[in-house]
Amino acid sequence: MISSEMQNRSPRLSNKLQISIPTPQVRVTELSAASDSTCSAYENYLRLPELKKLWSSKEFPGWEAESVLKPAFMGLEITFRFISTVLSDPRPYANRREWKRRLEALANSEIEVIALLCGDVETRGAIPILDLTSSDGVVARENSSAEVWKMSSETTVVNRVSETSLLPRLATWHKSEEIAKKILYSIEREMQGIPFTFGLGEPNLAGKPSLNYDLICKPAELHALKKCPSDYLDLQNLENQTLYATHQILESWICVSKQILERILLEIDDRSFENASSDCWILEKVWKLLKEIEDLHLLMDPDDFLRLKNRLSIKAVSESDFFCFRSRELVEITKFSKDLKHKVPTILDVEVDPKGGPRIQEAAMKLYRRKGEFVKIHLLQAMQAVEMAVKSFYFSYKQLVTIVMGSLEAMGNRAFVNADSGDLLGQIYLEPTYFPSLDAAKTFLDDFWGHERVRYSS
Repeated sequence: MISSEMQNRSPRLSNKLQISIPTPQVRVTELSAASDSTCSAYENYLRLPELKKLWSSKEFPGWEAESVLKPAFMGLEITFRFISTVLSDPRPYANRREWKRRLEALANSEIEVIALLCGDVETRGAIPILDLTSSDGVVARENSSAEVWKMSSETTVVNRVSETSLLPRLATWHKSEEIAKKILYSIEREMQGIPFTFGLGEPNLAGKPSLNYDLICKPAELHALKKCPSDYLDLQNLENQTLYATHQILESWICVSKQILERILLEIDDRSFENASSDCWILEKVWKLLKEIEDLHLLMDPDDFLRLKNRLSIKAVSESDFFCFRSRELVEITKFSKDLKHKVPTILDVEVDPKGGPRIQEAAMKLYRRKGEFVKIHLLQAMQAVEMAVKSFYFSYKQLVTIVMGSLEAMGNRAFVNADSGDLLGQIYLEPTYFPSLDAAKTFLDDFWGHERVRYSS
């Protein structure tokens, strides 16, 4: 809230601008994960400890982007497995048409983000590349996954295809051929302008070298984790694999988000604002991707899912027990995204006034007006876009829980909710802006231009 005391400290504004910014009366409690036992059960159900070992393994010294691209590729590969699972579903009432559309769209969104991350990589020389053009078109005669194309009398292209990824296999199965080819064309489109490609069987018309996908993603080791521990309980419920795959993909991209956030903080400290801005916009896309993954729950059969929910004891006895809060990493990246606000003084080169004065607000107004350091404007806009994406995720999640599990579950299984009962999800998306000084700067700037318009028209 901008008080009159703050306005009086700013003589350039006090004579003209007498406005007050109301603050929503939302009681904000500290966000925390569910109980340790509940979180551990969630992690064991998804085999997260084993997945984390694959995500965090360091095998390419000097490749700084390994920690962010490895879980991204693994999330994409699990999506390929999910497509196979959905198209193999024997239930006559399964909505295969919409599942195909949603999973194709999800894969395309993942490819888009991976392409952005690849295009943002500076240490290209350290990336594990299979440059088979150096072999003069000579490949092994047996057990080779490479194809030799004669583009012209002077150009020979050797195109390498992953041996263990599921996507090339999906392209040869009649049920998945159409969706697989669309995904391959999406890879070709998104990787334009980047000096390498995935190596999953995409057209590769430019004859670019391929990533060593099998070495980075380790599809064989990843698919060894496709069996859910609860499969041994003889649940006889195919939605178990759906839930399992959905949340393995979700956790893979949460891991990506965490790595991007750590990179943003380092870039801001190093005053590499252009790179930080680019990563913030990528982070915003990843938050939207997390929402897209969660929305897959909408396609689960209601009766099968609710039966599975009760067999697995997925029930919120309080709001902190919501399924999303069982992910420790999701809670952590939510806090990290919110804490980007602490970097605003660093970006604006000002210190926070201990007396509550409008130093940051005035510095932001100068920045917006003068436009000299537009890279900083881009970064601040991107940070506010991240805030919007975070709040949109939780708003959507609340509606999702209501639709999939019923309104009682969405209220934390409380029969009655009032204004003082503390709607935890509601608190997240109704919380006042993370960036009050930027909000105030834009409010005052808007009012200033309104006064200018009146002055010039009179």
